[in-house]
Amino acid sequence: MRVGLLRSWLLAASCAFLLAACATPPRTPVAPGTQVWTGRLALTVEGQREQSFSAGFELTGAPQQGELKLSNPLGGTVAVLAWAPGSAVLRSGGKTQQFDSLEALAQEATGAPIPIAALFDWLAGKATPVAGWQADVSQVAEGRLRARRVDPPPAADLRLAFDH
Repeated sequence: MRVGLLRSWLLAASCAFLLAACATPPRTPVAPGTQVWTGRLALTVEGQREQSFSAGFELTGAPQQGELKLSNPLGGTVAVLAWAPGSAVLRSGGKTQQFDSLEALAQEATGAPIPIAALFDWLAGKATPVAGWQADVSQVAEGRLRARRVDPPPAADLRLAFDH
């Protein structure tokens, strides 16, 4: 009977180990000195039909060149937004789409024109002004950021909880 119990325990431990390994996405190596933020984000866009979006995120790079990975609760990548001078790309669902600007890329990926370039400053605690947006950076030291778009409609509310 002890052999059966040991086998059951080993099987359960193996399954738990495999599930934990599957839920943790591999980290992409980044160049030394490159800023990386990870955490969770939630976006609500008000209007005739309120839309909500929630995901894990990893933001790397800078406003000029970078990458934003969005993931589901199990850690699987849902979308990757990548930009560089003259390039803005969305990879999602096995498809790759090109965009004219980072703003158009963010609009397509999230449903709202999130000012990703300013997001780098906001996450660093700098309240860089963006037309139509109000960023509250007062809790950045605690790993929290909130930004609201008030103009033009529809209003949008972006919340981030992050580690850096």
